[in-house]
Amino acid sequence: MLLYDGECGLCNRTVRLLLRLDRRGALRFAPLQGPAAQTYLRAHALPTDDFETLVFIPDWKQRERPEHLLRTDGVVGALRACGSPAADGLAWLRVVPRGLRDAGYRLVARTRQRFFGKWDSTCPLPRPEWRARFFE
Repeated sequence: MLLYDGECGLCNRTVRLLLRLDRRGALRFAPLQGPAAQTYLRAHALPTDDFETLVFIPDWKQRERPEHLLRTDGVVGALRACGSPAADGLAWLRVVPRGLRDAGYRLVARTRQRFFGKWDSTCPLPRPEWRARFFE
């Protein structure tokens, strides 16, 4: 499960990229602002109002366990979960030290609204079968 900022243009474009890369349909998605994500965040003492931090939960069926990856570790985890050669190629990011990766992540997170704008939530998903992979 990938928890992302549902109002962010960059985040939603990233989710659509992951949907295309994840041909097995392994990933599920939920906006950080939604009830599923908020319940998870509260249960694991994570900030409920920090929409700049992506959260990847490797096994949603075991969500009571505190096993989650934040920021760039979450991006790498989601890419690896896709299991496609293209996603594995993008997961090269893991060779960069976490401190550097996360510094870049925080910089992008602070400026993403300026460059990518807010997401128009009325925008339909390109493929109807993707709808079932989203939690509110």
